[in-house]
Amino acid sequence: MPRVRVDNLEIDYKVAYRHIRYPRLELRTGELLVVLPKKGRSAKAVIEKHRQWIVAKKAAINTALLKADNKHLVMTRSNEVLKKLVLASMKKFASACGFQVGKTYFRKMKSKWASHSGNNNLTINTDMRYLPKSVIDYVVFHEMAHSLERRHNTRFWKIVGRKFPNHQKKESELGTYWFLMQKI
Repeated sequence: MPRVRVDNLEIDYKVAYRHIRYPRLELRTGELLVVLPKKGRSAKAVIEKHRQWIVAKKAAINTALLKADNKHLVMTRSNEVLKKLVLASMKKFASACGFQVGKTYFRKMKSKWASHSGNNNLTINTDMRYLPKSVIDYVVFHEMAHSLERRHNTRFWKIVGRKFPNHQKKESELGTYWFLMQKI
């Protein structure tokens, strides 16, 4: 595996070539993946261009890993109980905030807690059954807020901030739980 030095960090990375227009970096599990278009672009050049982001993201991951040692997962909740919790939260937030949601799907997802489609459908990661109810509520609200604003821009975070003024803490907590899940 190739390795690059970014500031004082030695980082192993993988390169994937895909049918995309712009290169991107992924650090979801702590391992750096450089995704490049089929033509052109050097992995090292992309890494160099985004070195500050890599250092910040690595620091956030290390913090999440340390915090994961102090967190515990809910190990007794079934998928059926998760579905009831999510649907109850959706009903509460839809009526209170005017969110529009189509269908709701539940499945195991590899890289995210939930997603919101262009058709206003929600997909919920069944691994959320291990999370505390307050965190489940946050994820549901976050995804439903995408029915009013698709992007993670200032308007979106204002919508989320009305219900969860501590949304930065919730986002950090989600990262901590993500890495805790990787241990089981």
